[in-house]
Amino acid sequence: MIRIENLTKIYGSQRAVDNISFEAESGKIVGFLGPNGAGKSTTMKIATGYLSATSGRVEVAGYDIATQTKDAQRNIGYLPEHNPLYLDMYVREYLAFMGKIHKIAPHLHKRIEEVIEMCGLGREAHKKVGMLSKGYRQRVGLAQALIHNPPVLILDEPTTGLDPNQIVEIRNLIKQVSNEKTIILSTHIMQEVQAICDKVVIIHLGKIVADTSVEEITTFTAQERIVRVEFEQKVDEKALLSQIPTIKTIKNTKENIWEIRCQAEKDIRADIFRVAAQNNWTILEIKQEEKNLENVFRELTRTSL
Repeated sequence: MIRIENLTKIYGSQRAVDNISFEAESGKIVGFLGPNGAGKSTTMKIATGYLSATSGRVEVAGYDIATQTKDAQRNIGYLPEHNPLYLDMYVREYLAFMGKIHKIAPHLHKRIEEVIEMCGLGREAHKKVGMLSKGYRQRVGLAQALIHNPPVLILDEPTTGLDPNQIVEIRNLIKQVSNEKTIILSTHIMQEVQAICDKVVIIHLGKIVADTSVEEITTFTAQERIVRVEFEQKVDEKALLSQIPTIKTIKNTKENIWEIRCQAEKDIRADIFRVAAQNNWTILEIKQEEKNLENVFRELTRTSL
């Protein structure tokens, strides 16, 4: 497993990671989410030993990454955000090189063929890495992360550059190997999290703003219901507020389109229709925003902490 405790990373006056704590259990996939600059990659680099923390502790497979770095790294497969590859090497040559670094013997050749098949590289394995498309280079990066069969995988944007079919294949592969591994998966694709992750950790401005299961994430935020209404004509904001007292906030987002917020247990759509009829307003569209992961993510990361 991975245990992160009170982790902080400071660059000058900026707290890139600010006293965060969370765990990733064996056999589980943790979706690690956040806007650009939130602290995701910094956290992952610290967890793999590529960066040192300002304070706090990271434990990987029972080893302290700061004091038992080599032991911890032997148990990690890492695919960084910017996939570093030796472009002049052939695919098998590169995987052999990585396998020798991890001291895989005496069955290195067999393991290379296994990860080539697992990652769908069979048709491209005879080529130099530099000849591959971005998607296939990403597969090579995933193959090197798996070559030594580590118990922990840390994957930073693993489906970047893949086409829709490849994305599904890589998701299935990650799900397949998760039965016996601890996986932290960073991504901006919300459907990816909902498809394969067991848990969601959201970081914003260096702080954890959510740490819960995928099933429970939609109940994690402040209990609000959002309704968007488009009228045919201009409407009186004060009339809406005075005649529907359950409205918490109302905002004109575009011409005659309004975003109305109320408490989650209140359904104000009937009240909006009633007030529109009383004022001879024509409603062109009324839509209640669903509480899905994407909306929750936007709600949790749209404001300053």
